[in-house]
Amino acid sequence: MLQALSVSGEPPDFCRGVAREHYLQVQRWLAQQTLQSLQARHEEAELLFRRVGITFAVYGDDDGTERTIPFDIVPRVFPEHEWVKLQQGLQQRVQALNLFLRDVYHEQKILKAGVIPPEQVLGNTQYRAAMTGVKVSLDIYAHIAGIDLVRANHGQQEGEFFVLEDNLRVPSGVSYMIENRKMMMRLFPDLFSAHRIAPVEHYPDLLLTALQQVSPPTQHYSNVVVLTPGMYNSAYFEHAFLAQQMGVELVEGQDMFVDDDDVVYLRTTQGPRRVDVIYRRVDDDFLDPETFRADSVLGPAGLMRAYRAGNVVICNAVGTGVADDKSIYPYVPEMIRFYLSEEPILNNVPTYLCRKPDELSYVLANLEQLVVKEVHGAGGYGMLIGPAATRAEIESFRQQLLARPDNYIAQPTLSLSTCPTFVDAGIAPRHIDLRPFVLSGKEVRMVPGGLTRVALKEGSLVVNSSQGGGTKDTWVLQSTGRGGR
Repeated sequence: MLQALSVSGEPPDFCRGVAREHYLQVQRWLAQQTLQSLQARHEEAELLFRRVGITFAVYGDDDGTERTIPFDIVPRVFPEHEWVKLQQGLQQRVQALNLFLRDVYHEQKILKAGVIPPEQVLGNTQYRAAMTGVKVSLDIYAHIAGIDLVRANHGQQEGEFFVLEDNLRVPSGVSYMIENRKMMMRLFPDLFSAHRIAPVEHYPDLLLTALQQVSPPTQHYSNVVVLTPGMYNSAYFEHAFLAQQMGVELVEGQDMFVDDDDVVYLRTTQGPRRVDVIYRRVDDDFLDPETFRADSVLGPAGLMRAYRAGNVVICNAVGTGVADDKSIYPYVPEMIRFYLSEEPILNNVPTYLCRKPDELSYVLANLEQLVVKEVHGAGGYGMLIGPAATRAEIESFRQQLLARPDNYIAQPTLSLSTCPTFVDAGIAPRHIDLRPFVLSGKEVRMVPGGLTRVALKEGSLVVNSSQGGGTKDTWVLQSTGRGGR
């Protein structure tokens, strides 16, 4: 384990010990720093993030509606060969998930073959019957996927990456990936220039291309918009950031309307302008008051009519949530085998389905050792981390499990890998995960990097920003070509 940099400014053991080859230059750089200089850069980063407006909202927070996500100044580094394997595995997984979504809303071959129990899909709260038989452009449902990865820290799987979660509805965090890179280049140009780092700043260009590629056939330039719930949404900064970076309009539901020909238009000062592609950051239930929640004002009435008519493309597609539900997650390896006739490159974390009586019995007998999650939960809420829970918390969760076993899954508590992190005492190890972003258009593409999230509390395994987690810049080292500057 890494030891914290002492308040006297002595280098941490990390700087004196043995580092992996791709971390050697970071190790040497850290050995030359003092606690005071690192603290000054840390404070400068926080000030710059707040000035730029890089904040997120925490609902129910008594200290204020917005805060910055803590940014860690020590980068996470990947060697190129390691990243290549990850990329291949992520592209394979997203391809299979798109094939699954196309199948369950059309022929349902995987259900008829008995690979996945039909009730797990058709009875899922994220399954949208309104999407049955709807033809979507290029058969792509998940245009933007944020796949959460964790790395085992010991045992037979040490060093191996596992997929923890598939985020296919409205995955967030990519703006922090880009802004973290800008911050590192600004604060530490010497460290940055000492490495050949693959760039990530072209992500908005790749995103715009992917969105334009799925546009309906049109005689005019494809008009893409970003649909936001509004400025009080927790990820509003990201909505505005991506719209600005792509050079497209940021809109709310009231800014659009659907005419009698089932065509979506944007209200402008020059008159109505047709909308071809909507990159939506609004949940399914609020997209169209005609089809879903009648009290919603976040999407234009009639949007689903236009969608079914093929006059507009919604990204990600309505109904993608059924593929990233935690009760469907255990079946993704079988999806890969079923649709692609390939073995999964990336494995799932072993998962117990509490709806199965034998697996529920095991979970109930081993709650102190497991992580238990709600199948529809997110943001680190609705979960039990057995080793860190009190007896009262475990017993309370036991009752919840007995009352609604179908609402939970359980997984072993992985010894997650750690990364050197700047904390109050200096440099210390903290647990991390990784969310790369995978884009699907005419091809599946991604930038070499992602959002590394870090659990800043000592010993914590929860990396979510709403639970006190922070973020790091993620470096993929290049053996050839230009660096990231």
